[in-house]
Amino acid sequence: MINMKMKFFLSIFSLLFLISMTNKTFAGPIFKDNFQDPAQWTYISDNVMGGVSTGSVAYKTDNGAPMALLSGNVTTENNGGFIQVRRNISNIDLKTAKFVKVVAKGNNQKYFIHLRTTGTILPWQYYASEFIVDEDFKEFILPINKFEKSSFFLANTIKSKNITSIGLVAYGRDHHAKLNVKEIAFLE
Repeated sequence: MINMKMKFFLSIFSLLFLISMTNKTFAGPIFKDNFQDPAQWTYISDNVMGGVSTGSVAYKTDNGAPMALLSGNVTTENNGGFIQVRRNISNIDLKTAKFVKVVAKGNNQKYFIHLRTTGTILPWQYYASEFIVDEDFKEFILPINKFEKSSFFLANTIKSKNITSIGLVAYGRDHHAKLNVKEIAFLE
């Protein structure tokens, strides 16, 4: 009899746990950018360090919603390998941020979010998280504590309050980039 009660309890507990994990909700955004003010964003390529990748960012609309299109040819020739669009967010209070949300589509390739902090002093230092887009807009939720450091000298994890910029990046391999982003946000 005790075994049956224990099995029943464990089944109910497992079901409730599964439901709570699949219905995870996030608090509203602390900060959200949907590219209505393109002047906040800066295009950067590996040309700043002698690389030969080419690209651009264009600001368009999709069914009336603004978006950014990062496109170009990324090449690792001449020690290069990236194109990106970056925004300074050092004046935004992100101390309670736990996730980065990206709404994006593209050409079935892997792209990255790069975060810079008060501790990323050198230009080639950042924290990165990857996501893979397909031809339809999808929402990606990236935990800030899972971003990986680019350098041995950086702290192992990010303190959200220290984030100073965010970048949308095509990086690390020879490929044609085509990344459409409708929204980028920090969530609690």
